Amino acid sequence: MPTPRPTPIHRRPRSRRGDPPATPNDTNTGTRRVAIYVRRSTDDEHQPFTIDAQLTALTSYVNSQPGWMLAGDPYSDDASGAILDRPGLQRILTAAKAGRFDVLLVYRVDRFSRRLSDLLDLLNELDEAGVAFCSATESFDTSTAIGRMLMQLLGVFAEFERSTIVDRVINGMTTKASKGKWAGGTRPYGYRVQPDTHTLTPHEDEAPILREIYRLYTQQRLGTRAIATELNHRGIPNRVGKPWSGLTIGRILTNPAYLGAIAYRDVYVPDAHPALVDQATWQRAHDIATTRAQANTHRALSDSTYHLTGLITCPTCGTKYIGTSATGRSRTYRYYTCFSRVRYGPAGCTSPRLAAPELDAATLQALRDFYTHADTLIADAITRAQRHHHDTHADRHGELQAITTQIAAKTAAISRYHTAFEAGTMDEHEAPRVSWRLVYPACS
Repeated sequence: MPTPRPTPIHRRPRSRRGDPPATPNDTNTGTRRVAIYVRRSTDDEHQPFTIDAQLTALTSYVNSQPGWMLAGDPYSDDASGAILDRPGLQRILTAAKAGRFDVLLVYRVDRFSRRLSDLLDLLNELDEAGVAFCSATESFDTSTAIGRMLMQLLGVFAEFERSTIVDRVINGMTTKASKGKWAGGTRPYGYRVQPDTHTLTPHEDEAPILREIYRLYTQQRLGTRAIATELNHRGIPNRVGKPWSGLTIGRILTNPAYLGAIAYRDVYVPDAHPALVDQATWQRAHDIATTRAQANTHRALSDSTYHLTGLITCPTCGTKYIGTSATGRSRTYRYYTCFSRVRYGPAGCTSPRLAAPELDAATLQALRDFYTHADTLIADAITRAQRHHHDTHADRHGELQAITTQIAAKTAAISRYHTAFEAGTMDEHEAPRVSWRLVYPACS
């Protein structure tokens, strides 16, 4: 018989599934191991409970409880309480299942979760792990029905408070945007945010790079990944000092802020700040980006030097080829490249690039040869079509001829009977009967 796994002498007995977990008010004897969880909201303005303040209060609370002792370092998160994908939260749940502590202590219930459904799921996980849940500022006893109801009510109010904060922040940002001010968040590359007026002004170092990005995209026909590679090759960092990515370039090319406009939700305020690109350049970049995204069904917008953009279908992935270019040591090389490869690199599609000059020349030569002999080709096509039509309908022509012959014979017979009737050689009552049967023999 295998030896059972020893249980720590200070470990609280695991509760049965469905029973409420034990709480600090239980009369269990021995030391209770307490794990502290703290969380700072992503909105400091509306949530003043900093991590340091929570740690100080919770540590004092643990020291004030007889038989309680801290079980290791605190677990902390700097994230929204509306999500469960928090590193500190996941670590403390793992530790709870491993039996490393008996009580999980938070400053308030909303520090643990701001969604009632998530809160109930988390408490159920703690219950199954035999861990009690405690709040330092809210008194409830989860071993009773009233205590569990109170805890759920606290979860409801936490979720309501979060919704109120979200609405308040959105309303505030919308009001700022309607006044032509920067609503908040990460500033656009190429601009500075004036702290006193909350308006955007051109960044003296980034604005020229921003215009170069638009030039490479609209005139040189480089893709977003190629532009990012070019900027990284030049040693130009992005806004936060890191290498560029194609995704960042794509967002820049479709951002109306560079037209001088403020766009937030349903608010659009033109001429709110100095523009970094003109309307024609921005619109051209927007059209190219939109058309490239639909390259599998629409012809991509390109310069006149790329005549076959959007007309060649990739045999590997089925998307269209678009015009691209690469700068060598002495000149620029022009290609037609599969859209999937342009957007995602070789991982998106392995079809090779096609040299644009050679392909354009071959296509133009084929068109020249066609139109040089167009009259002969068209005449031959018409002759073949007529022959095919005649051969296909030969049987019907024979049937038509037979029916025409029968009609002529019937018409002649009727004419003879009418002549006989007029000459008085046939009874007047016989003519209609004979003519009816001649014309409609199936009805007689």
